[in-house]
Amino acid sequence: MSKQNISETIIALEKAAMQAWLNGNPSPFLALYSKDFTYFDPSLEWRLDDWNKIEELYESMRGKAKIDQFEMINPVVQSTDTMAVLTYNLHIRLGDMLWKENCTEVYRLEDNNEWKIIHCHISPTKPSLL
Repeated sequence: MSKQNISETIIALEKAAMQAWLNGNPSPFLALYSKDFTYFDPSLEWRLDDWNKIEELYESMRGKAKIDQFEMINPVVQSTDTMAVLTYNLHIRLGDMLWKENCTEVYRLEDNNEWKIIHCHISPTKPSLL
């Protein structure tokens, strides 16, 4: 698979999962996460390790997370044949509110030829520092 094809595939997977998240459906993201998945989120004090823990977190939000619109800005995929890192700025709109985040997703090509996210890191864009 060419680097261009890898890039297009990874971005399409991410956008499809985000589209489902608009309506509070975490299932596409859960399907993308590997069993050894790790996660940094600004709402959590510590890194979240293990697929079962992210499933528990996301299931507690199922149907509650509603987003009017998301925008993936400047996505870049850096890849080898079996690993890919997707970075982008994420703008999420809910009514008049706008959240701006930096997103990093590390994908790994599994033995079954499916791309899985092994790590996600989300941070606020230009957070106010105390």
